[in-house]
Amino acid sequence: MIRVEHLKKNFGQLEVLRDVNANIAKGEVISIIGPSGTGKSTFLRCLNLLDQPSGGEIFIENENILNKKANVAKIRQKMGMVFQHFYLFDHLTVLQNVTIGPMKLRDKSKVEAAERGMELLKMVGLAEKADAYPRNLSGGQKQRVAIARCLSMDPRIILFDEPTSALDPTMVSEVLGVIRSLAKQGMTMVIVTHEMSFARDVSTRIFYMDEGVIYEEGTPEQLFDNPQREKTRIFINRIRNLEYRINSPDYDLYALNSEIEAFCQKHFFSPKMQHNILLLTEECLQVVPLTGGLDYLLTYSEKSSQVSLRLILPASTGMIFGADKEPDTISLAIINGLTESLTESVVDDSLIIEMILKK
Repeated sequence: MIRVEHLKKNFGQLEVLRDVNANIAKGEVISIIGPSGTGKSTFLRCLNLLDQPSGGEIFIENENILNKKANVAKIRQKMGMVFQHFYLFDHLTVLQNVTIGPMKLRDKSKVEAAERGMELLKMVGLAEKADAYPRNLSGGQKQRVAIARCLSMDPRIILFDEPTSALDPTMVSEVLGVIRSLAKQGMTMVIVTHEMSFARDVSTRIFYMDEGVIYEEGTPEQLFDNPQREKTRIFINRIRNLEYRINSPDYDLYALNSEIEAFCQKHFFSPKMQHNILLLTEECLQVVPLTGGLDYLLTYSEKSSQVSLRLILPASTGMIFGADKEPDTISLAIINGLTESLTESVVDDSLIIEMILKK
């Protein structure tokens, strides 16, 4: 249904999309996730030329919509778009909002458009609101009307640009329910969303966008359970990091402790967890040699509530906690008491010590 090759989009000197490639088959539901400002909505707007691409090609059912000879208006009728803001006509009733497109653009009679409009309003659960005006609707109801209006043009593809981001949390489920229904009917959809559980539930594939490209893609199981790339893993697990560089044994312990305390307070750690992190840090730095410097990485996953500490040293340091080593026994006892696990590994030129703290 959609093929994208080397798509680029610049806004002046700002490169938003730099090399986007994608293939989307009939009946697929693609959710696009990623941090804000990584081009997700711009990609969607380029697909139906609301934003003119700076380079690359876009094929809709094998027709290149960037070809100067292409009948863009006709091709765009195959795609409907639902925005995060509803853009309903305030002076028209709900039914009139749904029927105006087919009557103006597809030469449908008023009776024919109204019959189809009522079918769609029933489908989204709003038939009883047909004669109401948008000002009398909740945000969730307005978005469902917007979906019905989109469907009134009989699109083959629907693009959703964060359809729930402007809604009160209590209204999100009613809109997602309609989208789930469309997915079951086999509608081809591309959805930019921050609703991770919804994306996992409804999608056939997930695109994770970062750095102006589709950074990683796969099935929901692949992307959510076993992401292959670091930025994807950080985003999926909503991981927060504190990084600190120690260059010598004469490092500033008070400055490091201050950074740790600020990190703990920012993420609402319990006083006990903050105390354990500070104690673990102090004992580890008593044990490991610091002559070659050390990278300190404290990591917190909002998804699992797991806190881990990673110390990265030169590989030449040699194993510290191996069976043939005898680190300070008191420090080692404290470290073992504070952690669920402790592993050591050598990767390239680095010794990596990974510890997961007890909750």
